[in-house]
Amino acid sequence: MLSTEKSNVSETAFSVNGRDYSPPRVPIAVILIDGCADEYLSISLAKNQMPKLAKMLENGHRSFVRGALPSFTNVNNSAIVSGVPPRHTGIGGNYIIDPETGAEVMTNSSKFLRTETILAAAANAGRKVAMVTAKDKLRELLSKNMEGIAFSAEKADEVTLDVNGIDNIESHVGPKPEIYSPDASLYALKSGVYLIATGQADFCYLTLTDYMQHKYAPEALESLAFYRDIDEQIGKLLDLGCVVAATADHGMNAKCDADGNPNVVFLETELTKQFGEGITVICPITDPYVVHHGALGSAVTVYLPDSVNQAEVADWILNLQGITEVHGKETAESKLELPADRIGDLFVLSARDYVIGRTPAHHDLSQLEGQLRSHGGRYEEMVPMVLSHPLNDTYFKRSQGDPRNFDIFDFACNGVVLPDSGR
Repeated sequence: MLSTEKSNVSETAFSVNGRDYSPPRVPIAVILIDGCADEYLSISLAKNQMPKLAKMLENGHRSFVRGALPSFTNVNNSAIVSGVPPRHTGIGGNYIIDPETGAEVMTNSSKFLRTETILAAAANAGRKVAMVTAKDKLRELLSKNMEGIAFSAEKADEVTLDVNGIDNIESHVGPKPEIYSPDASLYALKSGVYLIATGQADFCYLTLTDYMQHKYAPEALESLAFYRDIDEQIGKLLDLGCVVAATADHGMNAKCDADGNPNVVFLETELTKQFGEGITVICPITDPYVVHHGALGSAVTVYLPDSVNQAEVADWILNLQGITEVHGKETAESKLELPADRIGDLFVLSARDYVIGRTPAHHDLSQLEGQLRSHGGRYEEMVPMVLSHPLNDTYFKRSQGDPRNFDIFDFACNGVVLPDSGR
């Protein structure tokens, strides 16, 4: 492996979506640890499973940040690479009713992203940008208008120079991993290490998958082993002289009763019984990875026919066991920062240990592996942020307020204090 030289790294500032970024003249690696509730880090650190991270935090920074609602993957990854909330990105769920066509669709295409990205702007400013995802569903969405390297671990065997900016990645990182495995996330990290070490990238976004967090609680031996492996790759990035910044798109909680049975409110079924036909519930957690969660999360949107009274329906939903919040479209846009045209008439959130579904027929729980663990609501909104370097006074004060996970590139580019940098 080759070492990266500061002289080869651009420090040209750039602006995108109303924010200015002044990246230091060293490689930057921003890691999205999908599903990483802070407990995963805390328990792994307490059990000495993450020595590289522990060493990093002696001089670096660790705090909480608030993610975007609903706390789902496409929503938060889009916000993070744009630096702005879903109201601006237009991505308010993994799955929506497209207001232009009326069709139920997944938001895996960049055509749904209404903003430009930090990654594309950094590339235009002269940085060597790489975006490696575990899940292929994010690859094209997040690499909108980006000149550089973009590929997924899931389809590492299909990369081409024309489409992905690189070819034959398997000969350097290894054969493509199984997506339902810890290896999918580790492959994304290993790819980032390879690209930075060989000088092919100096501005990386490495976004993982939450298969392990869906399957295992923080204290499980499998979780500890997984975070130990993540720690090893973080150590390699640090050895390469990177500014390392990590956060999560959402946390993760068990959604079960005391006996381990799923706590599910089949909202479309209940609404049809109470108010008649014509009501549609959309589960914005829906994506191709049904083994993770069975399309059951803690937030849904509700589309109402003109024949029903919205306020009456909202009040009725709020009185259901397991439901904690019901917002109208205008409130969801102004208070929760959601794109009003893509969320239906009502936006509904559930309790910490509940999920919301459509009807039993829409969810095949037999595909779940073990106890139902999921996300999407308030109780998965707070996530960790760690940085390899201390923060300057301005950004330290911001970290003690209400920082957001989509501020992570801002903190990594503008907030860290490097040795002998004068910053």
